[in-house]
Amino acid sequence: MLTEREEAYRVLLLWQKDGSFIKESGLSPFAMELALGVCRRHLYLEYFVKSLTKKLPSLEARVILEMGLFQMFFMDVPDYAAINDSVELAKSANLGESTARFVNAVLRTARRQGEPALPPQRVRRVSVENSVPEWLVRRWFDVYGGDRAEALAKATLERPTEWIRVNLQKTNAPVLAEKIGITGASILYDRFIEIPRDVGVKLLLALPEFVKGEFSFQNPSAFEVVKLLDLKPGLKVWDACAAPGGKTALMAEMDSSLEILASDSSASRLEKMQDLMNRLGLTNIKTEVIDLAPASAESRLSSEAKFDRILLDVPCSNMGVIARRPESVYRMTPESINEVAELQFKILENASAALAPGGRLVYATCSPDPTETTRVIARFVKAHPEFVKVGEPVLPGLKDSRLDGFFAQALEYKK
Repeated sequence: MLTEREEAYRVLLLWQKDGSFIKESGLSPFAMELALGVCRRHLYLEYFVKSLTKKLPSLEARVILEMGLFQMFFMDVPDYAAINDSVELAKSANLGESTARFVNAVLRTARRQGEPALPPQRVRRVSVENSVPEWLVRRWFDVYGGDRAEALAKATLERPTEWIRVNLQKTNAPVLAEKIGITGASILYDRFIEIPRDVGVKLLLALPEFVKGEFSFQNPSAFEVVKLLDLKPGLKVWDACAAPGGKTALMAEMDSSLEILASDSSASRLEKMQDLMNRLGLTNIKTEVIDLAPASAESRLSSEAKFDRILLDVPCSNMGVIARRPESVYRMTPESINEVAELQFKILENASAALAPGGRLVYATCSPDPTETTRVIARFVKAHPEFVKVGEPVLPGLKDSRLDGFFAQALEYKK
């Protein structure tokens, strides 16, 4: 087990130093659970360490202590094993005997004293208890009120529900569920199967049904977004921020007569999309590198063929999927949210130039924050009165906690 702890330590240290994504590290299941758990509860664990030490130790020692505390208080690991392996980890990381003794003493004190008292002030308490930066908790208090803000903060600690999307061109949900041994699981929209907690994603990736393109991994919130497009046979559709390609593939699976252009600013991400399309056997998708951020994009796109539907799943803060991407909460700042909102508006303006009269554009983000959602839409509609909102925005995570916190709004071009 020391090897797995060494893996988690290495990845957590890289994350702390340069913000590397933990989920992209290829860790074993135990190491991944440990690394993501420490990341998800980092602020609380840091607070815990501060309560046990006179001054913060080195980053390396801090990571080991946070790992030890997480195993002791949040995992099904015996205290003695968590303490002993943390001491051995300090030694194998070449931190010296004094650091190993320090780790041993701090963790034994934690076992004896238990968890520290939380701060009395509510915003600070919610921040520490749920490892959400205090400025963001205060923002949620201002936008949503205290009770919902606290619920949002608690939700960031939940292990997200995993789903597979059935490729209905090749099979159906009940048949696939029986073939892969997860019968009795919840099925949504006839094509999404909830993965039970005891079924590992890595095991599913190795199944022949996955290799043959009978299913992919996707949260059902994507279907709620795509439904807003009101797709009809034979339409020309542009998925303008397509990579990694989940929603593109969903649309192609829903109707093979759609003529879909999938674009992204990254050529390497589009190459990975090609692998996805090949595995799923989708032939009605073309890909193209298009960067919608530059000011010149609008004029270039406006002269090209128009699209009946445009899906615009813009880059965002990831505020609605913190539980799935716990690193994101530590990258956000008020300034970064304002900056990404400007980028979102620019992309929306540029992409909208390619919509045919009478066509529909769906603007989507995996953030519910008003700065990235309703305010971007309001600003755009004010600047472009030929576009009108269609219905109310969709927020799938509000009606079902198993769904990601997306926001989506449909717009129609009435010129």
